[in-house]
Amino acid sequence: MLLASFAGTAFAGTASQMDGAIDDLIGIRYKYGGTTTSGFDCSGFTSYVFDQFGIELPRTSGSQATIGDKVAKSDLRAGDLVFFNTSGKGISHVGIYVGDGKFAHSSSSKGVIVSELESSYYSERYVTARRALSEAQYQKYATPAK
Repeated sequence: MLLASFAGTAFAGTASQMDGAIDDLIGIRYKYGGTTTSGFDCSGFTSYVFDQFGIELPRTSGSQATIGDKVAKSDLRAGDLVFFNTSGKGISHVGIYVGDGKFAHSSSSKGVIVSELESSYYSERYVTARRALSEAQYQKYATPAK
């Protein structure tokens, strides 16, 4: 499992390819509709990370919540997409689960960061999770190199 820390890089220990891709984006500012390293919104961030591995995601968080397989919160693994209702109008935010109870996302107030899934803000707004990576993609991109 991935371990996030907040000193230096976002990931400690042996990192996966996905960890490296996310780590390179930590601190990039939030930009509504943003899909590039000059600024990301939440779904632009997830799409950009997955695109680094040749995996295309739909553009919006609501659309991303319809792909792959539904995953129970207790069964999350690195690379799963996690979805939240931050607007009061259904799914409006998405991030990438990185393990150890944490997820990476583009926060409208802080840009690309790693947050605690069980923080009071996100635990109250959690809706669902989807597994967009196949088993082979998970093994290749989301598990630490051996």
